[in-house]
Amino acid sequence: MASVACIGECMIEMHERPDGLFARGFGGDTLNTALYMARLGVAVDYVTALGDDGWSDELIAAWRAEGIGTTHVARIAGALPGLYVIQTDERGERRFSYWRDNAPVRQLFAGPPGEALVETLSRYDLLYLSGITLSLYDDAGRARLFEAAARCRGDGGQFAFDSNFRPRGWPDRAKANACYRQAFDAADILLASSEDLNLLFGASGVEEFLARKMPSERVLKSDGPSCRVIGGGVDVAIAAPAVPAVDTTAAGDSFAAAYLAARLAGASLQDSVRAGHRLAGTVVQYPGAIIPRSAMPDIIVLETGT
Repeated sequence: MASVACIGECMIEMHERPDGLFARGFGGDTLNTALYMARLGVAVDYVTALGDDGWSDELIAAWRAEGIGTTHVARIAGALPGLYVIQTDERGERRFSYWRDNAPVRQLFAGPPGEALVETLSRYDLLYLSGITLSLYDDAGRARLFEAAARCRGDGGQFAFDSNFRPRGWPDRAKANACYRQAFDAADILLASSEDLNLLFGASGVEEFLARKMPSERVLKSDGPSCRVIGGGVDVAIAAPAVPAVDTTAAGDSFAAAYLAARLAGASLQDSVRAGHRLAGTVVQYPGAIIPRSAMPDIIVLETGT
């Protein structure tokens, strides 16, 4: 079975309900992907840093209960996990507010432990991270992250990158553009949205993405919703079935989980996109990032076909 490491940050989630009260959970883009991959039977570890507080204990316990490996979760004395609040409008579109500037994950690649982590990550079959992951680190931390990806690829593994762009995490837009282009060039599998690309690069963002010759496997998520998948002689758009959205939180994260799980299982590009649509279409019908386990679709990788 392929081994996967998802790298990033998980925070305490507070979801505002219509009555103004809050429901507490947890979430973070790469953690959401790791959790849904684990539910789909993928051997996945989450790589992050937390504090030594009770909330951090709860997070680790919850991840283990979902089947996520936590061996490489660093614990930072005196630190607390980040916090975010989700508010949704009448269409299910979400707005996030964050309290995360001093989150322990920002120290993940610092010092000798960070150097050792690079060696550890090189041994996985697939590394998955996002633009949000990149925004957590300074230049030195990102250099170690890209070194881990390069060493993993050199040892026969793959690097998958999801564009997830949050402007608030990148006060220097030129730095963001350079880091994203570096990630695009380093990736084997690239998942991007037209919204992210246009925010990052302006009106030419999608054209730049489509003009790239690398990576060889690319998924472009567009409004509609639909996806255009490119790779291995395939270039096709696949629409998602229409579903009523309650909350679009983790739609892209769950899509990535099902798409990558299907690809690791040997599914075609087209069927992997359909798997992504199927899971994401279920996730958006529930509030918050993580749906009940009982709501998971029974069949993720659909029948072969184009």
